[in-house]
Amino acid sequence: MSDPYFTKDLFAFFRELADNNNKEWFEANRERYERSVREPALEFITDFAGRLEEISPHFAAEPRKSGGSLFRIHRDVRFSKDKTPYKTNTGIQFRHEMGRDAHAPGFYLHLAPRDCFIGVGLWRPPTPVATRIRAAIDAEPDRWRSATRSDSFTQWFSLGGESLKRPPKGFDADHPLIDDLKRKDFIASGPVTQTQVTSGELPELFAQRCQAAAPLMAFLCDAVGVKF
Repeated sequence: MSDPYFTKDLFAFFRELADNNNKEWFEANRERYERSVREPALEFITDFAGRLEEISPHFAAEPRKSGGSLFRIHRDVRFSKDKTPYKTNTGIQFRHEMGRDAHAPGFYLHLAPRDCFIGVGLWRPPTPVATRIRAAIDAEPDRWRSATRSDSFTQWFSLGGESLKRPPKGFDADHPLIDDLKRKDFIASGPVTQTQVTSGELPELFAQRCQAAAPLMAFLCDAVGVKF
């Protein structure tokens, strides 16, 4: 077991930011953000690279302040009615080496007060990519079921995300996997506790959960034509 990366102040910081979501407060607490959120997150990314390599050599651990595995704290408010400038969580995503943004297979860690979870899969792929995944589910139903229904997967994860209201083109409503074929997001998630996050067990726990999701990630990678 390693020393903890994150402390309780990460959650205290985000609780206080939620009540003071403005530039003045953030600038006054920037050093605290660096100390309690960004620096330990970048250290976690750096140190997790070896474990990630064991799961798959085709996912990247990039410890950069911008453009790497750590999500930026600034919100994109261009198309949102909510103009608060900062996210009240931090996210770490180990994306596939062929992915340029969040619309690629990835392993994800989300840290927020009362909302910590591990996510896996591919969020909101473009229509041509979603079509390829649906075709793969239809062609290999047993492999899909094994990846998403096995005890080793379901003890940690539940499939989620948004779905189409009607069956996608080319599939009947009575298809045995119609609920999966209607998915717009091919993702799954499972909770972790704040106690687990602030303990030395987090790297091992995260690695074990990512390994449990490896069959799903391999399926998605094959479906979209990249290596796992």
